[in-house]
Amino acid sequence: MTMPPPSRRLAPTLEAVAAEAGVSRSTVSRVVNGSSKVRADVVDIVQAAIERLNYVPNRAARSLANSQTMAIALVIPEDTGRFFGDPYFAAIVQGLARGLEPSDYVLNLQLASQSNPSRKTVRYLTGGNVDGAFVVSHHSGDNFLADLGTSLPVVFGGRPLTRGDTPSYFVDVDNDDAAAMGTQFLIDRGRTRIATIAGPPDMPAGIDRTAGWMRALERAGLGRDRIVHGDFSQASGARGMRELLARHPDLDAVFVASDLMATGAISVLLENGVRVPEDVAVVGFDDSPAATTGVIPLTTVHQPSESQGKKMAEMMLALLRGEPVEPECIMPTHMVVRASA
Repeated sequence: MTMPPPSRRLAPTLEAVAAEAGVSRSTVSRVVNGSSKVRADVVDIVQAAIERLNYVPNRAARSLANSQTMAIALVIPEDTGRFFGDPYFAAIVQGLARGLEPSDYVLNLQLASQSNPSRKTVRYLTGGNVDGAFVVSHHSGDNFLADLGTSLPVVFGGRPLTRGDTPSYFVDVDNDDAAAMGTQFLIDRGRTRIATIAGPPDMPAGIDRTAGWMRALERAGLGRDRIVHGDFSQASGARGMRELLARHPDLDAVFVASDLMATGAISVLLENGVRVPEDVAVVGFDDSPAATTGVIPLTTVHQPSESQGKKMAEMMLALLRGEPVEPECIMPTHMVVRASA
């Protein structure tokens, strides 16, 4: 027996709210859109009617009237494995969500190719589909991202490697100073043969954290030749540690440019009978959940990733309101000392 389709309950309309409140449709419209031209007592009456009817404003109609999409893109030039596997991205998204919560804006995720961003992504971002864009984890090959600011407001998570034709708004930590602090922590504990598993040399964070490691060693008069590069993943940290042990078996410490890479490095050290921290001390970077879930809790440089995401959202909302915004926000870092160093 064929059953009839369930009846669909029609959503309450603006006219229904007006009738419920005993006011005109235009008055309800002004209240919904936050107009200051409606008396406070009338606003209360209309809001009460909206709650009784469970009325939800038509976002599409409001967007057309205001020439806004009420959507902001989150652009991450990484593959899905990297995005879903790195706790840094989860913290950034959580912060963005917190920052956007007081507004009506929604977040649209765009995972773009690292080396050759699709034309579809570019068309989407510049075709009036979003009101702004957050860009996180950008590489030197992401040249199209530098010029997005000519089409819509853009806030970067991390300093942009390439500056476009418009001012760049970004939230970051001082990766150079933070890496120097982490390396100096090892120096202060008497370590003299300090290697690094650096981040990608085509990313600002990779470049700056390597520079900080080198600067601390140079200041202490120590060698700077114990270096390999990873991609911030746990697997690349393990590969890098194997390479360092093969080339520099005398190393006594490693500064690692991310916690995920550091957990991979520690696993290889332990597999090879190297004691951590007695034989080799390890310092990571991020203070992410990965720092406390491994066999040995990780000494690391704390990066306030969730707070960075929240600040990015606040900057974006201010830009969309047309308010003056400081283009750069550098957030503080500090050491978190655990068992690995």
